[in-house]
Amino acid sequence: MGVYARVTNREMTMARPSTIRTVEARTIRVPLDAPTSFSTRQVHHRDYAVTRVTTNDGVRGIGFCYGGSDAGSLVTQGVRELFAPLLVGEDATRVEGLWDKMYASGLLQGRAGSLMRSLSILDIALWDRNARAVAMPLHRYLGGYHDESVPAYASGGYYLDGKSPEALGEELAGYVALGFEAVKMKVGRLDPAGEEARIRAAREAIGPDVLLMLDANNAWSDLPTCLRFMDRYEPYDPYWIEEP
Repeated sequence: MGVYARVTNREMTMARPSTIRTVEARTIRVPLDAPTSFSTRQVHHRDYAVTRVTTNDGVRGIGFCYGGSDAGSLVTQGVRELFAPLLVGEDATRVEGLWDKMYASGLLQGRAGSLMRSLSILDIALWDRNARAVAMPLHRYLGGYHDESVPAYASGGYYLDGKSPEALGEELAGYVALGFEAVKMKVGRLDPAGEEARIRAAREAIGPDVLLMLDANNAWSDLPTCLRFMDRYEPYDPYWIEEP
């Protein structure tokens, strides 16, 4: 006696190769309500790179990333000029193989910086497309059943003209009032005493139980300088110090 299995039209469709038909990319510049400052630069807008991959069955996947405060179009160029021609006509479900193909092609251009962001948003778009094809949220498609939530932190504490340590503390305390249990602030623009005053105000405002992260954006030029700043900030219990 033969054994038969009922196969649905949807399963048959899923079994066929899903050929990439088009790869689109664009840069979106988002102006800020007011200029903000990092340790080393002032920012008036943010650039984001967005890509969309469409397969022959009409299913689309989207990937995007922050492209920087200037020249975000470099990420878009990497998608359009280098990677898109490699992907059109390929099977969208071969994500890891396509990643390897793109990575290999970037040898002469440099496998770093904006080019890797180009590769990354295409990788995201492919996974997103494949999750949509089976009507699943992406995190579940990737096997993320461990927890239905992830910790989040609020990022702020930028430098603004006339912004006092007390105003900084009020800002971060406002994030805590919204429910965040971790906050991140900028450091590295001022002298050690000035930065310590900001960090002290932040810690006093949010209390001892909220995680406080510091982001220097590569402000310190050498390891001894980094260590001097870090030692000075240790009493305020920073959870991490990013890009010292």
